[in-house]
Amino acid sequence: MENTRVVRQPVQAIQTFGTTTFRFLLVTELMDHVDRVRVRDGRIHAERPAIMSPHHFSKLLLDGFSENAREYADWLEEHGRDLRFLRYGFQFKKTDINEEIVHAPLADVVGRLGERMDGWNDPMSTLIEGVDAAWEVCLLKFSVDLIQRSASENLDEWKRRGLL
Repeated sequence: MENTRVVRQPVQAIQTFGTTTFRFLLVTELMDHVDRVRVRDGRIHAERPAIMSPHHFSKLLLDGFSENAREYADWLEEHGRDLRFLRYGFQFKKTDINEEIVHAPLADVVGRLGERMDGWNDPMSTLIEGVDAAWEVCLLKFSVDLIQRSASENLDEWKRRGLL
């Protein structure tokens, strides 16, 4: 996770009332070869965020937790009537991913990909630099950071519409 760097963030956040699809380019150096870089091109699908009451939270998200955790969730359900939780869902489909090996220094590849992305005019695209062996972790870190970035916008939208 520490070696994940988002070179270019998507311009838009996760949509409050619809499914959002982000295109990613994930660039990683091959560890055993000099100036060989793997470029993965794919998509991450973010389901529409949902507002969950403590009742739904305790029923859906505590599978496998201890009895103590269940008791706390029951207490929240009874006493936390004004609490609301945001739930974000992601689908990651490996079938959407294409890979290629580029014979060039990492910095050059990242620069060229950034220039290519300029021509796309796609506010939902991102460029991520990471570690080859842990590339899926890099995508998960990007996803979590994106959720954190989107949450306040989603909450504001729900409040404007009187849903919170």
